[in-house]
Formats: sequence, C-alpha cells, structure tokens
Amino acid sequence: MTRHNFIFLMLLALLVLAVLLGISNGTLEIGLGQTLTAIQKGLSGQPLEGIEAIVWNLRLPRVVFALLVGAALAASGVAMQGVFQNPLADPYLVGVASGAAFGATIAIFLSSSAAPAFALSLFTARAAGSGLVPLLAFLGAMLAVSLTMLLSSSAQGGRHSLILSGVVIGGIFTAITTFIQLFDADRLRAVFSWMLGNLSLAGWSEVQVVLPVALLGFVALVLLAKPLDALQLGEDTAQTLGLRVFWLKLAVIVAASLMTAAAVSFAGIIGFVGLIAPHVMRRLVGAAHGKLLFASALAGSSLLLLADLGARVLIRPQELPVGIITTLLGGPFFLWLMQRKP
Repeated sequence: MTRHNFIFLMLLALLVLAVLLGISNGTLEIGLGQTLTAIQKGLSGQPLEGIEAIVWNLRLPRVVFALLVGAALAASGVAMQGVFQNPLADPYLVGVASGAAFGATIAIFLSSSAAPAFALSLFTARAAGSGLVPLLAFLGAMLAVSLTMLLSSSAQGGRHSLILSGVVIGGIFTAITTFIQLFDADRLRAVFSWMLGNLSLAGWSEVQVVLPVALLGFVALVLLAKPLDALQLGEDTAQTLGLRVFWLKLAVIVAASLMTAAAVSFAGIIGFVGLIAPHVMRRLVGAAHGKLLFASALAGSSLLLLADLGARVLIRPQELPVGIITTLLGGPFFLWLMQRKP
C-alpha cells in the first residue's frame, strides 16, 4: 500500500468514526447497536419508533448535512488558495461567506411571512421549493469576492492584501446584514444563531438541496485540478502552456462560490474549515489539486462533524453554535500561518 493510499484509508476511517460518534452522541446518548439498527430500518423503509425515529429523522440528516457542508467548505478553500495563489485564502477570510450570508438574509426576509414569530424550519422548507435563498446567497458571494479582488488589486500589501481586503469586505457585508436584521427584533435571535453557524435544524430536505449543488461544484473543481496545478507556476507560464488564465480563474471562483453559497444558505457562516483542512492535507498528500481536493473534502467533513459534536456535548443540554467551535480552532491556526515566512 502506498503512503497516499494509507492516508486516504485513514481519512475514511476517521470520517466513519466521526459519523458514528455524531449519530450516537448528543443530549441523548444512543448506543451503537441502536444506531445501526435504526439506519438499517430507515434504509429498508421499515417503520421507526422512539430512539430509531430520533436517529433516522434527526441525528442522521444532521450528520449527513454536516458532512456535505464540511466537504464543500474545505474544497472551496483549496480552490481559493489555488486560484489566488495565497495559502491564507479561504471562503470565510476572503469575504465569500459574508457575502453569501448577506444574500441569504435578504432572501430570508423576502420569503418568510410577516408573522412576528420567525421559524427557520419555515425558511428552509420554502428555500427548498423556491431556491430563492441559495440563489441570492450565490449572488452575494460573487459580489463579495468581486469586490475583494478589486480592492486587493489596488492595494500594496503583498500576499496579505487579499486577506485584508476580504476582512474589510466581509466586515461591511456583516454590518449591513446585521442592520437588516435589526428591522425585525423577533427574527433577530433566530437569524443571529444561524449567522454563527447552526446545524440543529438540518433535515433531509436541506440535504436534498445542498447535495446536488455541492456535487456539481466539486466535480467542476476536480475537472479544473490540472489547470490549477499549472497556474501555480505563474500566470505567464500558464499562458504559455495554452491556458486562458482569466476564464480559468472565473470558473474556479464560480464553482467555489457556488459550493460556499449552498453551505452558507442553510448552515450559516462557519469559518476556518476551508483554511485548516487544506493546509493539513497539503502536508500529507502534497500540493497536486487532484488529490488535495479529495483529501481536504474528507478532512473537512470529519472536522465539521467533530466540531458539531463538541457544540452539542460541551454544555449539554444546551448547544453552542458550531461556528464558535470552528473559530476557536481556526483562529490560533490562522495566527500561526500569519507568522510563517512566505
């Protein structure tokens, strides 16, 4: 067995372990045997009762959704770092997530009823049918990354200019989003919880919406993996190899923003998954984007699953927003990266 095959096998084993832990643990502890029985009955269409219904209708869709979101954010991080040739780039830090959250918040207020009580479950059900939230989240993400690129191109900050520009653009979009939320105080708490990253309301309907979008974006990035490798040699060299650099960058940014928007639309802003997973995997499997995308997707899924598990059990029966956990992990990691020499 080669070293890379062994690493991928370990990543798969970690993911399976994270899935089982995520299903079995929470406010209510569920045994492994009950978990496997519930999954078997759910797949075969048998009637579910009690613990089995909790596993199939609540725990399992949440775990599958976290898996998809973690993979999408990690793959987007790989793409952002490759296309900008900046190891510090990720959807959260270049403003894409904040832009997507801005668009999603607009859609929430447009699609929800005028009733004072705001239910995120109502929002997600309508979003699955109309597609308004993912659409506006994608447009917000594209607007944010365009502004970040425009601002960084006129800055003189070296490799950090992109990140500084992303922080500024992200902060502006977050401020506007918060301002919009203040117009309806009854909705503020629910939307604020969503903004911090919240997987508690994920169900099979959310999985059905995010899965095809994330899969489409991931396949597009895999097809662009070799051109991305060539881009690392420099834009001039890539052009001499026959690559259309502008269209390559545009395609990668669109695919990465699409995946980020799909995740943010339903999970809120979850930071640093797209920074941690690619960096760790790059050290293990190398910088070739073909392998790096798959390895980072697996690592990102496991990372978010374990972070969500921590969010559920650290202060149970209360629950923390998962974005707090990932930020506590990613903040020191980002500071360490900032201190490294280019």
